[in-house]
Amino acid sequence: MIVRAELHCHNQHSNFHVGEDEPPYDSGVTILGQLERARQLGLDAVFVTNHNTLAGYDAMRTYARDHGRYANIGVYPAEEVTTDSGAHVLAYGIHSAIPAGLPLPEVLDEIRRQNGVSSAPHPFSLLDALRGDAVHCDIIEVFNSNNVDVISNARAAEFAASHSMTAVAGSDSHILSTMGRCVNAVQSQNTLDDVLHALGHGHVAIEQSGYAMGAETLDHLQYKIRNSRQYLEGYIAEHYPNAAWLLNLLLRAYSARPDSALWAAFYRLGVYLMSRISYKVNEQGMDPAFMRDRNLATMLRMAL
Repeated sequence: MIVRAELHCHNQHSNFHVGEDEPPYDSGVTILGQLERARQLGLDAVFVTNHNTLAGYDAMRTYARDHGRYANIGVYPAEEVTTDSGAHVLAYGIHSAIPAGLPLPEVLDEIRRQNGVSSAPHPFSLLDALRGDAVHCDIIEVFNSNNVDVISNARAAEFAASHSMTAVAGSDSHILSTMGRCVNAVQSQNTLDDVLHALGHGHVAIEQSGYAMGAETLDHLQYKIRNSRQYLEGYIAEHYPNAAWLLNLLLRAYSARPDSALWAAFYRLGVYLMSRISYKVNEQGMDPAFMRDRNLATMLRMAL
């Protein structure tokens, strides 16, 4: 049997769990919206990988079970855990949430203790990435829909092949339209134990993959700005005092006209600059540690 599975997506229960360095509002996707999208796409199983929490899992599983049109969709527990270094790990099949801020070995030990399966999401992105430590996970995400620089996905695929790791793809969906952008075909029965066993033993293949479009990325950005405005103003004041006037001006301009063609141009410029940094990091060996400071001047300098 083939189980068509979404292995990386978020919903509104991820809000306020992302971490202090991120806007509190992470996703506006509802449980009902997520289940209906899964049904429309013909997905058999969904692991909702909210940040640092299992919140919403019981409610989503109960809703699916109690409403006939969703009863055949396997809703399974998962968490995207933030380690002490800021890197992310996906924990599939766990029954108790793993707290953020633990060292990677402790996170992996806890996943194993709960008979779960670990995965390295976006392992060579410029932020939140395990990079070479991905080798310690059970499986690796070689394609992430949000890695629009392309280079980081290519590096992940190369790493997986060179270390003989099981490769999967992740939509990393934070808005409804990108859910199911990546689908994995798992060779198992549609039960949690069988799917976990298949993932842990490499009985999975990437069925489809695709990138988030610029309009979808901007849609997610608009949601975060609209709901996290106060946080963003405080973040700008603390981290960019010298450029606060400019950044706040842009924030107000975006809030007033989020559909302006100007922001699409900014997005394309941002992708170009991030691609240049990604090339230097993933192909030329530049240390990406400077990205953790999120200093715009430093990032711009590194991109040029």
